[in-house]
Amino acid sequence: MEVALTAPKRAVILDRPGARQPDTQGSPDPSRMIQDRIPLMDEPSVRRALARMASELVERNGGTAGLVLMGVHRRGDDLAHLLRAEIEKAEGVSVPVGTLDITLYRDDLGVIGPRPIVGDTSLPPEGIDDRTVILVDDVLFTGRTVRAALNELMDWGRPARILLCVLADRGGRELPVQPDVVGRSIEVLAGHQIEVLVPDLDGRLGVDLVRSPPEAA
Repeated sequence: MEVALTAPKRAVILDRPGARQPDTQGSPDPSRMIQDRIPLMDEPSVRRALARMASELVERNGGTAGLVLMGVHRRGDDLAHLLRAEIEKAEGVSVPVGTLDITLYRDDLGVIGPRPIVGDTSLPPEGIDDRTVILVDDVLFTGRTVRAALNELMDWGRPARILLCVLADRGGRELPVQPDVVGRSIEVLAGHQIEVLVPDLDGRLGVDLVRSPPEAA
């Protein structure tokens, strides 16, 4: 059973019922709004990567003792549970898992609107003090998400060690952040994105390269 720790948070309203819909006249051509999506990793590929990553994490920790997985909400949370399943399969031990919602720790909070979506942060019952915390995220890009997650972690306790584990590293760092365990490093050109898909949210497990359509001249 996990213990939910919730900081003071603000209510969120994304859409107002009955709000007037924008006039479709003059809207962009729907065909130009379709994204080009190229699968990079299918489910078997992701699961093989997760099995290897789980093995690396256990090896770096010298076993499973004191190991805690903390997933960055949302898809990092799903990946943390998948990693726990792989560790349990290989080691016969179920390591604790928690969730970090970093919304209020983002450095761009002021530009995402007055009422951001805020979820709960949950820690294992044993907490994170003096433990090896594995920070799990889906895609590593600028490093700003990791910075926010580290700030929040330190508000909840004092880990003995923190390791960063990501399924996809696309480069493009803006902060001096590097992962300790990586599923796959992918060079991404401007105008492209890496999307990690998980069954609970997306209906399948995989990694896609997504290219947004060019803006109209």
